[in-house]
Amino acid sequence: MAKLIIKNGRILCPAQGIDQEADLLIEDGRIAGIGRFADKAETIDAKGLLVVPGLIDMHVHFREPGKEEEETIASGSAAAVAGGFTTVATMPNTEPPVDNEAAVAFQRLQGERAGKARVLPIGAVSAGRAGERLAEIGQMTRAGAVAFSDDGDCVKNARLMRAALQYAAMFKKPIIDHCEDRNLSGSGVMHAGYWSVKLGLGGMPAAAEETMVARDITLAEATGGRLHIAHVSTAGAVDIVRRAKQRGVPVTCEAAVHHLVLTDECVASFDPVFKMNPPLRSAKDVEAVRAGVADGTIDCIVTDHAPHAREEKEVEFPYAPFGVIGLESSLPVLVTKLIEPGLLTWPLAIAAMTVRPAQILGVEAGTLETGRLADVTLIDPKTEWTIDAERFHSKSRNCPFHGWKVRGRAAMTLVGGAAKHDARNP
Repeated sequence: MAKLIIKNGRILCPAQGIDQEADLLIEDGRIAGIGRFADKAETIDAKGLLVVPGLIDMHVHFREPGKEEEETIASGSAAAVAGGFTTVATMPNTEPPVDNEAAVAFQRLQGERAGKARVLPIGAVSAGRAGERLAEIGQMTRAGAVAFSDDGDCVKNARLMRAALQYAAMFKKPIIDHCEDRNLSGSGVMHAGYWSVKLGLGGMPAAAEETMVARDITLAEATGGRLHIAHVSTAGAVDIVRRAKQRGVPVTCEAAVHHLVLTDECVASFDPVFKMNPPLRSAKDVEAVRAGVADGTIDCIVTDHAPHAREEKEVEFPYAPFGVIGLESSLPVLVTKLIEPGLLTWPLAIAAMTVRPAQILGVEAGTLETGRLADVTLIDPKTEWTIDAERFHSKSRNCPFHGWKVRGRAAMTLVGGAAKHDARNP
């Protein structure tokens, strides 16, 4: 039997309520126990490090197929393990969209070929993401799709959204919902508020998100289908979700790292690296989203990793595409801006990036329980460094945190007990 012992680390597994200094034993790619071990085996000294379940990002955009110059599944999964993520779920807004069994199977195969993070495809809700008829949800489930979404676009037709919730429920899969009423957001390029008026840029009102959150929670309540709200960004949306959960509606949600630490004032630089959808919101909204994570209203923290070619992004702000990358910067940003100042605890942050997304996607991950796959992330919480997007494994450079001085990073990332990233030997 192949054995590996990770010794002397702070083992933090929110799924089991474990937070203690101990050793982690891995045998044949699976967790074999937590305690103190003197077996003859390969060892990794994790003193001063956190040993946590492999991080999960349930919202990334790998541009393959269609825009491989921006990101491939291989480059994206390399970026994932460099950031401490052992599992990623890929959104289907590729060209062509992932809206059929073959496309799902292709993405899974490409993830296996890359041999880095586990790649879990999310299938489209509607054929061609056109919002007119359901895609082949059953066939995509058979091929390995873990959820369904038209992310990048809202499912505008309420009848279609209702049918999607009902049909996906037959397969015990969630519908992941990009909530945006385009009739309200229109041609806006940033949050509608003080800064959009001052800068003379078209605004995207908070109501564009909140009205669709309310509509689809109503549909989830009526159908019993599982609804997951993507990238919640406004105070009103957080409140709507909180009240729905109190009523027992089967709704979960996520927040992107940039919506937890940046505000619309950043757009005053006119740097398109701060252009994303949903847009950066007001300080009041950021405070509400943070509170939603802290009280459990918001289940997961994601990156919404959205690569773009340099020539596309480096144009005037109104003409740049929406989207930023975050797989290789999200963990240190969270440590520096939320955990170190005491706004989030380590157990809460790790739960939002491990066990909760695993439960929502229904995958065997997010825990260090004996017998489970040995997907493990070792985190150095104290190391200080400067984020340099030019050195990222991602093909793209549109990172809003480039140049930030931060604390904390993934020291090692193991998938199935095998090291896929080791900061000691970059």
